[in-house]
Amino acid sequence: MAQHVAQKLRLTSALLGTVTRKDLAAAFRAVDPKTAFDLGRADKWLQGRARPRQVSVYEDWAKLLELEQPGAWIAESDLPSFTAAIAARHGIGSAELERRAGVQFEASAHDDKSVGPALAGTYACYSRAWSPYRRGQLIRGRLSIGAGPGVHGFSAIYRETLPTGQLQLGGPVTPAKRSLYLHLREVGGEAQFFLCLFPHTQPVSVLGGYMCGTAIIGPEAQPSITRILLVRLRDTPAAEQWGGYLPPGTSIAADLASLGIVIEHPETVDRQLGQFLSADSDGGVNQIPPAEFRAILDVFDRHWLQHAG
Repeated sequence: MAQHVAQKLRLTSALLGTVTRKDLAAAFRAVDPKTAFDLGRADKWLQGRARPRQVSVYEDWAKLLELEQPGAWIAESDLPSFTAAIAARHGIGSAELERRAGVQFEASAHDDKSVGPALAGTYACYSRAWSPYRRGQLIRGRLSIGAGPGVHGFSAIYRETLPTGQLQLGGPVTPAKRSLYLHLREVGGEAQFFLCLFPHTQPVSVLGGYMCGTAIIGPEAQPSITRILLVRLRDTPAAEQWGGYLPPGTSIAADLASLGIVIEHPETVDRQLGQFLSADSDGGVNQIPPAEFRAILDVFDRHWLQHAG
């Protein structure tokens, strides 16, 4: 059964440099003038509301990408395997390909005048480590948001570098009036994370809220919750090898600077972010005062807009 068709089409479009659906359809016709890739249905395919039923579409797709794998593999492969295969075949890093797809997805969003697709991109994530062996430390993760299946057409991939290896989870992104929700499941495992974030606003420079789940590394199962900040990146190649536990005493502002996010008054920013991430519950209830997050949003929105273009 075909899966992740929308994301795979977005990645294909980014690889080929096809800006519009019409350009993508033309690329399919170039390998097969009688292709069943239909421009009229491409909208639904790219939004995850339908998938091509004709086997020939996937065979044409394999020819278009110059893959050794058959069309059936394109239809049935998981997203990481598909991304890795086409990236390797065409000599491009998987992270760079995902970045291009995100940028292209965002550009199309401006044409649609919709704030939702503006979420597309890569984010540097900071949260409190859940493992009892790393109590008090911050852990860094990488989150990529792009086209995906479902009603809203967005999905996310979250990665953490742990001492036990890479942890990768993926799942749908659901924008709502009062929150932004991400339900992520481990690829090839049973871990699940749920993120409940403040509603996103333009230019989507930073997201914040709570992440809950179960500690991955520890002697016992521990349901856990932590505040989390997701800082949007402009250039993602530097983030491909970035992640893991933040060494104690390391400046968050300096860590962001290594990813190209150089903020004025780093000492003030470190204090502000540190207080946000370290706050405890109030009377047993974990809630983030909106004004507390807005103050951080103001810092990163100003930085994003000052460096636009």
